[in-house]
Amino acid sequence: MGATVVEKIFSSRCGRAISAGEVVMAPIDAAMIHDITGPLAIRNFYRMEGTRVYDPRKIIMLFDHQVPADSIAAAENQAFMRTFAAEQGIHNYDIREGICHQVVMEKGLAAPGEIIVGADSHTCMYGAAGAFATGIGSTDMGFVLKFGALYFRVPESIRVEVTGRFAWRVGPKDLILSIARDIGADGATYQALEFGGETIANMEMDGRMTCCNMAIEMGAKAGIVPADRVTYAYFEGHRPVKPVDIYPDPDAIYREHRVYDVADLGPQVAMPHNVDLAVPVEEVAGTPIDQVFIGSCTNGRFGDLAEAAEVLSDNRFSDAVRVIIIPASRDEYLKALRAGLIERFVTAGALVEAPCCGPCMGGAFGLLGPGEVSLSTSNRNFKGRQGSTEARVYLCSPATAAASAIYGEITDPRET
Repeated sequence: MGATVVEKIFSSRCGRAISAGEVVMAPIDAAMIHDITGPLAIRNFYRMEGTRVYDPRKIIMLFDHQVPADSIAAAENQAFMRTFAAEQGIHNYDIREGICHQVVMEKGLAAPGEIIVGADSHTCMYGAAGAFATGIGSTDMGFVLKFGALYFRVPESIRVEVTGRFAWRVGPKDLILSIARDIGADGATYQALEFGGETIANMEMDGRMTCCNMAIEMGAKAGIVPADRVTYAYFEGHRPVKPVDIYPDPDAIYREHRVYDVADLGPQVAMPHNVDLAVPVEEVAGTPIDQVFIGSCTNGRFGDLAEAAEVLSDNRFSDAVRVIIIPASRDEYLKALRAGLIERFVTAGALVEAPCCGPCMGGAFGLLGPGEVSLSTSNRNFKGRQGSTEARVYLCSPATAAASAIYGEITDPRET
């Protein structure tokens, strides 16, 4: 009987054949905490009578949600984590690099065939590297910090086969929003989404990260793309990675097999207040907006910013819209700076901020007031996600966001 990618990763790391549904204690190759979840995980580590973390080289600590600290409580949390990093000798620690998920990827801290956990739901983004990566709670993370292992029920997989070529100004964000609509917000609960097909094979890492990042929005335990030439090309200059032969078998058993053709796919917009409420942009075009946010771990990379700049062209952003642009990391910021994109955005009227999560979770700045409408390239639009519970958040691609920011209303990017 054949095996899925996830089954093969667990089999490799546990030293025996593992099938979906089994409960196993698996070793952890890397564990990530940030400034929101980190203090809780560390306190749980101490409650479990932890004294030394299992391997300081495998612990990743990044500040990104409230950076720089925007309250006394945030400053206290960050000071607590700095003390812990010094005490434990943790070197994968930084307060200025950017959003945790982007930084983990670009620093090569997640690699093909590894099992990675993070105290954040969008840890599943590292599946773009061919790793099994999933978010866990702070109690589980405290256990991982101490023991370097964790119990898992190995998830079944849904095979997501994607074919066809994207049309002009349509891309991976539109694809994953359409998949979320099809599968539903809880249609993949505790499953792994295994992405494949010619479209995925030809997709660069940026797009794969976007797709894997949003697997959790369907309830998935993980999203994963089997490591291939694109994966290993990405790791050149990031981390020496030995190729691993972890591909799904032709006779692998899946919970479901879904096929999508992007040839006829158009720009998508997810309506409030759920990610699976995606519709073609035409259905919501003309909706007035108060704020546009281009950034987040989903769509804050250089390619996303370049896409937005191409749509912007020589135009200015509408004076009726607050446009907030945040590169996902310092590296991505520098790429955009050197390419002249930052100056272009600022000249057009945008506020360009230092790398961080920003408005994504409504924890730092760019909050929405009652009745306001945001169009965002981030991954969630739950009620109250970006501020007031009386505000509305729509999700879209960078191209749709930029076009809409020009006109002050949701706009089809193919019409600009």
